[in-house]
Amino acid sequence: MLGDASVGKTSLTLRYISGFFLRDLRMTIGVDFYSKNILFHNVHRVKLQIWDFGGEERFRFLLSQYCKGANAAFFLYDITNARTLEQLPAWTQLIRENAGDIPIMLVGSKCDLEEYRAVSRDEGIQAAKSYSLTSFIELSSKTGDNVEKAFEVLTETLFENVPIDD
Repeated sequence: MLGDASVGKTSLTLRYISGFFLRDLRMTIGVDFYSKNILFHNVHRVKLQIWDFGGEERFRFLLSQYCKGANAAFFLYDITNARTLEQLPAWTQLIRENAGDIPIMLVGSKCDLEEYRAVSRDEGIQAAKSYSLTSFIELSSKTGDNVEKAFEVLTETLFENVPIDD
């Protein structure tokens, strides 16, 4: 989980892990770790390890070390704050320098705040194309819209080129 502070990384992670939306979350200091066991294609047991990075500039020095073990990434931006999408080039460069060409999904968060939208869906789609990201989705951790789907799509992407014995 990558992106600027307050874009919803922890909210998304906790919604996916627990099914709940927590309104008052503390700022992530450094990195928090979560895991979830899932049944992939209703056949294969998979353990997802989710690393939630603090979005403040002062924690970015940690990113290079943790990226080395990453297999995929979510880059979140807040649809109500255009500045959070403007940071995409710096974040993708950091990821690619340290993790290689891993799948990156661009995630527009806080879709429940549609009336405050500052970044159009088309702008998000275009940004994903411009930076050769794997996929794009908009979601709301508050309502749960597209939360499961985001993880399903990225998990599917991870396993597309991995042979799985049946």
